[in-house]
Amino acid sequence: MKIARVETLRADAGWRLFSFLKVTTDDGLVGWSEYNESFGSTGLSAVIEGLSPLIIGSDPTRWEEVTAWLHVMTRQSRGGLNQQAIAAIENALLDIAARARGISVAALFGGPIRERIPVYWSHFGSYRVRNARHMGVPPLTDYEEVARHAAEVKAMGFRGLKTNILIPGPDGLLYQYSPGFGRHAGWPELNWDNRTLAQLKHHLRTIRDAVGPEMGIHLDTNFHFRTEGFQRVAEAVAEFDLTWLEIDSHDAAALATIKRMAPCPIASCETLHGRREFRPFLEHYAMDVGIVDVIWNGLAESMKIAAMCDVYEVNCAPHNFYGNLCSMISATFSACIPNLRVMEIDIDSVSWRDEFTPPPVIENGELVMPTGPGWGVEVNEAAIRARPSK
Repeated sequence: MKIARVETLRADAGWRLFSFLKVTTDDGLVGWSEYNESFGSTGLSAVIEGLSPLIIGSDPTRWEEVTAWLHVMTRQSRGGLNQQAIAAIENALLDIAARARGISVAALFGGPIRERIPVYWSHFGSYRVRNARHMGVPPLTDYEEVARHAAEVKAMGFRGLKTNILIPGPDGLLYQYSPGFGRHAGWPELNWDNRTLAQLKHHLRTIRDAVGPEMGIHLDTNFHFRTEGFQRVAEAVAEFDLTWLEIDSHDAAALATIKRMAPCPIASCETLHGRREFRPFLEHYAMDVGIVDVIWNGLAESMKIAAMCDVYEVNCAPHNFYGNLCSMISATFSACIPNLRVMEIDIDSVSWRDEFTPPPVIENGELVMPTGPGWGVEVNEAAIRARPSK
């Protein structure tokens, strides 16, 4: 069996793209992966297409050899888009390798350890503040609506949710505080202030009162402060018993100083590529939960990252805010590693997301692993092609 064709497809997903990689063998077997190029990874499809000639004629069932070759050929530009492109290729090859044997990808890695994956509702309120019109739902405009929505999420059986910093703007309507991504004033300084912290506490108090003391609340602060600001946030959120405070930082020592003073667990590392970038964060004991982006790193590399985290008594959670196929890839990671914390999943999305691949089955706050070959789901190529990217 040899790789014969590699093709990228991009579909409209409202405020972003859902991008897919289709790898076809010379005997007609197809493997799929999903990747993301609409949030800081512009040009990723072009990188995949540039690397594709290097793997034509290779045996897709020997995915370690193929990815090792691609790493050799990109060694002088390690990480970044090259790593994400290799990851997309790796994940598609794993789908082929498993389907060729009539087994799940999890079975290739000796699993699954678990068939039901605990999940939390990600981007709680954030998409409804920013992108409600794309989803066909009413926007969240004030904290009363936040409270009602939080109660709805709990009633649906979810045991945890993750929110961002949602605070009132000058017009009194809620917006997502995001200076780290340049969406409004405050960049590049990324300073904190007492007003923002007070509004953040009001937001978290609204959610905690709506869901009660047992439900997990995660707060994602991304890159929106520097070390000083993250420390002030950690102090401010102490009373809300967070499952974790999520922080993005590329400085392991700085993150470690936050972890040592924080009154809640710290989760981080979702923007890192490969074991080499994770190593200093583990050596500094900089986080309680290591967040691994399986779509950026590839499942095989992500499993190796999780094994490193296990040595340092750190549990892992997949970074998963994409489409349904990505959720299946991240669920496979979650099913196979021993040191799982919980899995992220986006419930809010465009209404046609489920046309591309079937939606995950979620019962009582747990994703039920599918039993089919490969990733366990079939991709509807016609539906993807029917919604070309805008």
